[in-house]
Amino acid sequence: MSARATGTGSKGAQPPSFRSGDLRDPQLSAALRTLELTVRRRLDGVLHGDHLGLIPGPGSEPGDAREYQPGDDVRQMDWSVTARTTHPHVRQSVADRELETWLIVDLSGSLDFGTTDCQKRDLAVAAAAAITHLTSAGGNRIGAIVSTGAQTIRIPARGGRINAQAMLKQIATTPHAPDGVRGDLRGAIESLRRPQRRRGLAVVISDFLGPIDWERSLRAISGRHDVLGVQVLDPRDMELPNVGDVVLHDPESGRTREFTTTPQLRADFAAAAAQHKAQVAQALRRCGAPLLSLETDRDWIADVVRFVAARKHSLGTAMGQSGSQGSQTRQGSRR
Repeated sequence: MSARATGTGSKGAQPPSFRSGDLRDPQLSAALRTLELTVRRRLDGVLHGDHLGLIPGPGSEPGDAREYQPGDDVRQMDWSVTARTTHPHVRQSVADRELETWLIVDLSGSLDFGTTDCQKRDLAVAAAAAITHLTSAGGNRIGAIVSTGAQTIRIPARGGRINAQAMLKQIATTPHAPDGVRGDLRGAIESLRRPQRRRGLAVVISDFLGPIDWERSLRAISGRHDVLGVQVLDPRDMELPNVGDVVLHDPESGRTREFTTTPQLRADFAAAAAQHKAQVAQALRRCGAPLLSLETDRDWIADVVRFVAARKHSLGTAMGQSGSQGSQTRQGSRR
């Protein structure tokens, strides 16, 4: 449950607010310009190499996988397909310029919530902007599927900065879900499967607070796409404040309840929240999806930088180890 309330006292850089939801509002247009400038200024140079920290492979998009044959470069092993099929597979690569990224953006009622200077919805739009900046260079195409529970909006994948800006505007101005309408993350993920698309990158942006009924759908997506999960949370999603009596409203069920925040209730809430967060991380891991966690009270761009830098390091280490193993294998075969 959550309340549609906001407060102050946040830490770090905060994304601008998009609560007006009206493109004719000068404040919203200014907020989008501020967001774009912030992303470009803080990501350019720090994360040189565009999407290299988001998907495997040095400068290439994974194409369809095929079974490993003697002599294949083991650095191109597709470990996710290998694990699923129990047979070694390698990636067949296509050019960077042909990369297609799809954002699956959850804007259900639970994201209309924040107790710092921004709401989770604002953070979801900011995350979409960062992913767009990291993947849309060089003519790469990016599209989006936006779900509120009440409606699902499909924004076709197109290349170019103007189209990317138009996509972000459409995401930011998506109408809020009516009170009492539950989100449908599973349905949004399913919609990416129809029609079938060539392999690319699928990024799911959500608070993931609902039932974990989307795992099978995401696992099916991961058979063709590289996948990434971006979880946006508010501190009050994880723990209740010690404020005595409090009224909580769940925008997705429409229910309102009054509680007294006793130490036991706060402890039970924190334990349940931590357990659910761990279950989400485990489900994403089973789908082969790395998890980027963003919070409304943190410097979200710094968290993006750390995540991508860590991904680059881990991918580089894995590729180095694969190359070493492949060299040893080839030397052994020559003996």
